[in-house]
Amino acid sequence: MKFDILESEYFNATDYFVDKNIREGRKDKVAVLCEDRQMTYGTLAREVNRFGNALLSSGVRMGDRVAMLMLDTEFYPVVFFGSIKSGAVPICLNTLMRPKDYLYFLNDSRARVLLVDESLYFNVQESKDQLKFLEQIILVNGDKQVTDTIALNDFIDGKSDSLDPAPTCPDDSCFWLYSSGSTGKPKGTVHLQHDMLFSAQTYGKQVLKIEEEDVCFSAAKLFFAYGLGNGTYFPFSVGATAVLMPDRPTPASVYKTIALHKPTLFFGVPTLYGAMLAEEEGKMNGVKLCISAGEALPADIFHRWKKRFNVDILDGIGSTEIVHIYISNRVDDIRPGSTGKLVPGYEGKIVDNDFNELPRGEIGTVLIKGDSTAAFYWNKHEKTKEAMLGDWFNTDDKFFVDEQGYYFYVGRSNDMLKVGGIWVSPIEVEACLIGHPSVLECAVVPGRDEENLVKPCAYIVLNKSYSASEALEKEIKTYVKKELAHYKFPRWIYFVEDLPKTATGKVKRFELKKLEDQKAALPA
Repeated sequence: MKFDILESEYFNATDYFVDKNIREGRKDKVAVLCEDRQMTYGTLAREVNRFGNALLSSGVRMGDRVAMLMLDTEFYPVVFFGSIKSGAVPICLNTLMRPKDYLYFLNDSRARVLLVDESLYFNVQESKDQLKFLEQIILVNGDKQVTDTIALNDFIDGKSDSLDPAPTCPDDSCFWLYSSGSTGKPKGTVHLQHDMLFSAQTYGKQVLKIEEEDVCFSAAKLFFAYGLGNGTYFPFSVGATAVLMPDRPTPASVYKTIALHKPTLFFGVPTLYGAMLAEEEGKMNGVKLCISAGEALPADIFHRWKKRFNVDILDGIGSTEIVHIYISNRVDDIRPGSTGKLVPGYEGKIVDNDFNELPRGEIGTVLIKGDSTAAFYWNKHEKTKEAMLGDWFNTDDKFFVDEQGYYFYVGRSNDMLKVGGIWVSPIEVEACLIGHPSVLECAVVPGRDEENLVKPCAYIVLNKSYSASEALEKEIKTYVKKELAHYKFPRWIYFVEDLPKTATGKVKRFELKKLEDQKAALPA
């Protein structure tokens, strides 16, 4: 799928997502709502230009990295798009990491400038002397005087609100996201100027069918590839409005924000939808469609959500490397329990371990081809070669496709369990467990019996009205045996207060696997 605008010699993403709205007469339209504040497209464009000019005045040049350790407020799109317009490359950093992680991110990326929320500054304060390339720290959302930093307002004070876009081309570096480090150090994923446009024109336009009148609220944060599209470039691509929430996305904070701003499109993750259903209070007034990604949405959650709110949830899957969703259900074509079909503009195939394409119905690794795929991993040559196979990206996700073209997710390649010589999908067992009324959240990982053979093991968070007991454990096991093949039922069930999760809401199965491995290593 090609777009005429990308055939030109120059293309700057900010010109498309911000300045185009001014040219099309939307300067007085609200671009961002955040708590009790709002920012119009006109104000956004001016502040983007002032920030871009401030970067240039400070010596930042095309290709220099600008790191962003920021909460979701109206300043986020100002910094993100202001950096891009100046020719710099913003890096969206996870706000829930530890100080040693930021030391790695900043030295690995060689960022020259860091924008950091005052409330998050402690994460870098102690390691400033170890930052090899950082030259300037700019504090956001604060009023304190901090040594060796400058406040954002002071940084842009007096700067012109007029700025021509840097002469970037469609294939210039645009922004970075750091991918998960569950299999080693996090990888700097380098996206190009055209990647957001491709995603907006495919998933945004043809699946979401987003319109100017829409109000988009993403509980998934902007540092997450999923959240960045939901909360910035999807709404900005059509002149719609984005709702940003700096708070942690709890059911209470999400319901409060929905009541205040009445979004039409709501973006969440399966664990949040489950937690919101567990709260008796809370309404989705004004929301016409919900979207889910991050992990597979259990069919039971879809049905309970639809019954309570009469609103559909579109489940899909995306990745940091492909920038957003590439397989999804459709508004008029939802199959609960399935991830849906390929998004227009993307191609997919299921392959075996030798990359031979498999027939429909067989489980294999999905490869995806689409022009929003990242160019490479920064300074990770071997990882790039392993994942980016010419036009195709190796997602390392296991799927099968039925005869109608619906994709069914069965887990990450390293999440699958082999029980008695038969592959078992943890996703299938978890989806079954969620159907039991006592289960709020769960994760299934491999455990080992006294003969060191692998069997399913379940960690379960109970709904409020249930208490852990041997009787309940037995009841849940019996329930799974009736719903699934006998060998798939969890031999061990552990009731826990919470599951370990990434900042994007995915369950950290690898941490639970480590616990089971440690148990297996203990002497009998």
